[in-house]
Amino acid sequence: MGFWATLRERVPLVRARMAQQRPRSPRGRVTTVLVCVVAGLMITVAALAARGTDLRSDRNADMRDLIVSQSQQNEELRRQMAELQEEVTALTAEQAPQGGFQDALVFAEGSAGMMAVSGPGLRVTLTDAPADVKPAGVDDDSLVVHQQDIQAVVNALWAGGAEAMSIQGQRVIATTGIKCVGNTVVLHGIPYAPPYVIEAIGDEQRMRQSLDDSQAVQIYLQYVEAYRLGYSVEGADNLDLPSFSGSTGVRYARVG
Repeated sequence: MGFWATLRERVPLVRARMAQQRPRSPRGRVTTVLVCVVAGLMITVAALAARGTDLRSDRNADMRDLIVSQSQQNEELRRQMAELQEEVTALTAEQAPQGGFQDALVFAEGSAGMMAVSGPGLRVTLTDAPADVKPAGVDDDSLVVHQQDIQAVVNALWAGGAEAMSIQGQRVIATTGIKCVGNTVVLHGIPYAPPYVIEAIGDEQRMRQSLDDSQAVQIYLQYVEAYRLGYSVEGADNLDLPSFSGSTGVRYARVG
């Protein structure tokens, strides 16, 4: 049998099979084209974003490095600001008129925490529970110091007549905010890990009594007893607290 005879026999069979197949609608063809276009765009965007790098990098490690780097930069900027403030204070003392105005200015700066001070007082230290303390059914949040714990101590010391205070060596002023970020506490934009050291200048006995009378501090002491969080209070004959060296965030003030 020749080639053309064979072809003439098979053509009817091919046509019959094509007739049995359901033709694709225009909507189906359009959908297929759109899917292909979207897939191509996604592949192109991914390639441009990656640029030959791993898109699944260790983001947690990058965040830790960023926090450490930013903390170091903040510390350096804070040091530079402190030097500039000292220069401004010296120039102001030279230019300002003597007498009652100068005395009022010194008093205001001291009250606002803008001057370094020294004196007797208390040092309170808060720490997380030891790493080997893992009670069954207890959430990890119960084993670490939180911002409310630090705030409880700070408020009790103020209530006990504290004249000046610092946390982690940073002066506490009226606009100071304490925030928890992960397993660190951020103060004036700088993250700190425990132990958290709070120093206050004032009458030692009054501040101790205020700590004992504080309900918020007593709640923290329950966690100290149950999960071995750290809490120590010690008197100090002389504490040296630095002046505040950051931005107060206050542009205008009015005597009420």
